[in-house]
Amino acid sequence: MIPALILQLVLWTSSASAFYPYTPAWLKEKEEVALLGEAKRNAASSSANEDGVAFIIEQRQNFEENVESPAQRAAKQAAWLKSKYSHIRGEVPAMRHENLHKRSGNTYPVMKAAEPTKSNAAGINQDGTDYSYFIKARLGSKKKELYLLLDTGAGSSWVMGSSCTEKACTLHNNFGHDDSDTLIDKKKSFSISYGTGTVQGDLASDTVTVGGFSVQYTFGLASKTSDDFTHFAFDGILGMSMSQGVSDNFLSTIADGKKLEKNIFGVALSRAADGHNTGEVRFGAINPDKYQGDITYTAVDSTKDGDWSIPIEDMAYGRRKAGNGGVLAYIDTGTSFVFGPADKVKKLHAVIPGSSSGDGMTFIVPCDSSDDLTFTFSGVNYKLSPKDWISPKDNNGKCTSNIYGHEVVEGAWLLGDTFLKNVYTVFDRDQGRIGFAAAASPSEISPTVSPASSEDSGAKATAGPSTGTATTLATMATPSGSSQSKELPLGLSGHETVAIGATGSGTATATPTQSSTSAATALVRSSQYAQMAAAMFSVTVLALAV
Repeated sequence: MIPALILQLVLWTSSASAFYPYTPAWLKEKEEVALLGEAKRNAASSSANEDGVAFIIEQRQNFEENVESPAQRAAKQAAWLKSKYSHIRGEVPAMRHENLHKRSGNTYPVMKAAEPTKSNAAGINQDGTDYSYFIKARLGSKKKELYLLLDTGAGSSWVMGSSCTEKACTLHNNFGHDDSDTLIDKKKSFSISYGTGTVQGDLASDTVTVGGFSVQYTFGLASKTSDDFTHFAFDGILGMSMSQGVSDNFLSTIADGKKLEKNIFGVALSRAADGHNTGEVRFGAINPDKYQGDITYTAVDSTKDGDWSIPIEDMAYGRRKAGNGGVLAYIDTGTSFVFGPADKVKKLHAVIPGSSSGDGMTFIVPCDSSDDLTFTFSGVNYKLSPKDWISPKDNNGKCTSNIYGHEVVEGAWLLGDTFLKNVYTVFDRDQGRIGFAAAASPSEISPTVSPASSEDSGAKATAGPSTGTATTLATMATPSGSSQSKELPLGLSGHETVAIGATGSGTATATPTQSSTSAATALVRSSQYAQMAAAMFSVTVLALAV
């Protein structure tokens, strides 16, 4: 009884930097408006060419007036891990129906990506609001199509199984033995904790095809999923971290199978406001069409057990430097916004004229702020457009910053899609490094099909060993607090803690991805409950081993 209780506490405290959903107040208001608009359109049987689309089809629970402060609401929403973050400056652009596609079998709108023009590439789709980015995968002998969240912050991969009867599963595409003659049950159960919700099921192995190549891969087949996943179009998660999770590591599987010349992948994310989705992930090579200037690399921190984390030097608003670097930044395609320690986020907003905050987490900023933010890595400044770092106006006509003073990863920044839409990112497993270049503007991305050439293999990338700081190709020419809400655990580790056991055994072994007790206690901060659970971690491992 006691080991089971302790295991539950451990799983409750665990999470991944990757799937860290959060819905700010302004986005919730937009969802409410979208839902009301959808209801009115259905009642009036309006024409198909009407402007506006309800991106979130399923209404959230407790959809009632909320009198809590933004910080309290954010803390609760973060703990529930509802959803990722999104943002577009000004009003969310009206999306014509012809730009969004509804999948047969479920009702989630998808803004489809253009077909890639390079080899070993997959288009990165999104929901039309920059809220989540996912690719199409084909599973099993019958090539069943599912959408998987492209998540560089997670080491685990899983899909919704056909045996799952949870609400989220009924709204999504799923996978099971009827969909493949080659699906193998691995006779092991798994459990992954996402805040207050979990994903549970059995491990299975089958052929997974993405980007034009296939691998035999062991992944989770979920029989239970949290209702949090009713808010997303994707049917599962593809872990792209170098760390080990509950399933086989996808990047290691690719490397072991010698499927690619180089074990790298390049990511380009599109902004819905730009109209045409040209998002892409390319495996084994970079795509020169997706960036401008040169790629500058920074070595990942070798002490972080496979996380894609690199040191960030500084941030600035225009030419006003914030002096808030000197720590690690986790580069996470599975997170929508940017999060950081409250004191460092406060320093950034201190150089933004007209910004203010009542809680140290959410900052009001002038809606007409026109300067870029810049993030500095290895001496190179990368611009972050106001289209991305400033939210749309809320019901009171105010805008908030999409840089939140919420310490998701202890003492570090978590840089999600708000930043990544502005750069082309290369994740280099072979050299243990991350490269950035300024993203090509939408007008510079040619829609024409061109054959693969020698430059596709990544000729602009250096192949030398990475150093403790960076390997730089060329310097790109660019212009150079208050406490958080403590109602719920706010500081989460960038690692997953999972449970694996024999199918049907009723027992499981907690498998932390960090080896030391000190690292494990860094999983959770700020809440008394979280502190208690973290303090029991070392006892947990011993109890479960008995």
